[in-house]
Amino acid sequence: MTQIVAETISAAAFAPFGDLIDISGEPDKIINQGKCGRYHDRAGLDFGNARAGISLFNANPRELPYRLEMVERHPDGSQAFIPMTHQPFLVIVAPDEGGKPGQPKAFITLPGQVVNYHRGTWHGVLTPLHGPGLFAVVDRIGDGPNLEEYWFSTPYEVVDR
Repeated sequence: MTQIVAETISAAAFAPFGDLIDISGEPDKIINQGKCGRYHDRAGLDFGNARAGISLFNANPRELPYRLEMVERHPDGSQAFIPMTHQPFLVIVAPDEGGKPGQPKAFITLPGQVVNYHRGTWHGVLTPLHGPGLFAVVDRIGDGPNLEEYWFSTPYEVVDR
């Protein structure tokens, strides 16, 4: 089984797959009587001809090493995962190579970070590393299928850095 070493996520490393959303840098604006920093427009949400919806996902925590058997993608819309706890989670992505996923990459977020997968990005399932695994998910709500799965003939093993 091929090993993938999970690295700490960064905006630059994740950019080909989506947006890393966090409060890095100075706020764009101070609001609410000077008590709140607004970090404005941190992700490119794309829902095509459908609408955005907010759903709640409650996933069971997983452990490293993690057996990666399958990735999925959503060809008609982006998908943002917003943890509702202050815990890191595992993010797995892969480039598209002719309609199939290429070599997967694995990242571990820092507490308070959010990921937004671009439309059509191959990614692993929601993989919290700590409980509770409660996430708000912003994604496409509309007609038609918006899920493709790819099962690897040989699974990968994701290990900690």
